[in-house]
Amino acid sequence: MEIKKIFVTGGGGYVGSVLVPLLLKNNFEVTVLDLMIYGEEVLTNHPKLKVVKGDIRNKDLLEKVVPSHDAVIHLACISNDPSFELNPKLGKSINLDSFEPFIEICVKNKIKRFIYASSSSVYGIKKENDVNEDMLLEPLTDYSKYKADCELILKNYQSSNFTTVILRPATVCGYSPRQRLDVVVNILTNLAYNKRKISVFGGDQLRPNLHIKDMANAYLNVINASKEDIEGQIFNVGTQNLSVNSIAKIVKRIVGEDVTLEIVKTNDNRSYHISSKKIENILGFVPKYTIENAIQELTNAFKNNLLTDTLNNEKYFNIKRMQSINLE
Repeated sequence: MEIKKIFVTGGGGYVGSVLVPLLLKNNFEVTVLDLMIYGEEVLTNHPKLKVVKGDIRNKDLLEKVVPSHDAVIHLACISNDPSFELNPKLGKSINLDSFEPFIEICVKNKIKRFIYASSSSVYGIKKENDVNEDMLLEPLTDYSKYKADCELILKNYQSSNFTTVILRPATVCGYSPRQRLDVVVNILTNLAYNKRKISVFGGDQLRPNLHIKDMANAYLNVINASKEDIEGQIFNVGTQNLSVNSIAKIVKRIVGEDVTLEIVKTNDNRSYHISSKKIENILGFVPKYTIENAIQELTNAFKNNLLTDTLNNEKYFNIKRMQSINLE
């Protein structure tokens, strides 16, 4: 079955605003559903793009906008632990409670393919060198627990008529029209460029990272894959598993040797090292970009004033924006 029309929830977010132009460039018709709380300008006008400003919890709206699409990429969520903890009730209503009603609407409207953005944080802390998709999930926070819960819910709906796929991405980094500066590589690059000083919390924890363009390419890859290769499958997606210390040293090398590094003790010992061999073996997907590329792109964005007041501007920090608009 050929996929022509794609429904993207959260398409105005950090990943969505890179993914949607890629889908359009590949001649898909795209409908985005997003609250657009980080600005309408993150998605440029395009004849094959329809933007619906709305809430994933609004079932009446979903009943109107979901029909006639072939595939869904479900990105919408309250992302990252601090944002979630700011308002756990809100996080649960968006990340978990709305999930099954949305799937039921998709099934009823004969959506053929449903791709869910989970997270590699569902693994928790692991000592193994390469954490693969078959390993036990031990999520440590409500954010990652609800991601794991949604995976279980989605598995129940896999059928010959409704192909489900789960991606467990590493922490995404790099430049986006809807920039985030509250994820590790981006945080360190912002501090290095604009303060000439990086505070590294702990430093030995391993964190898998993924360039945002590779994240978008992974979704495109799954959209284009044959049904037989992806139905009911779960794929890790990551590039480099580096310690926070190592990332800080790369940032210093690229941004400038005058940048000073400070090590600060932390209670956050989350450390895991994911394997992305499965998506390479089954779909032939190999990331093309590196953490160095992400740091260089962000540095160029700072130099060229593409991002403004990056230490304080709330639009680059999920938790600050959510506090500001008091989302319910």
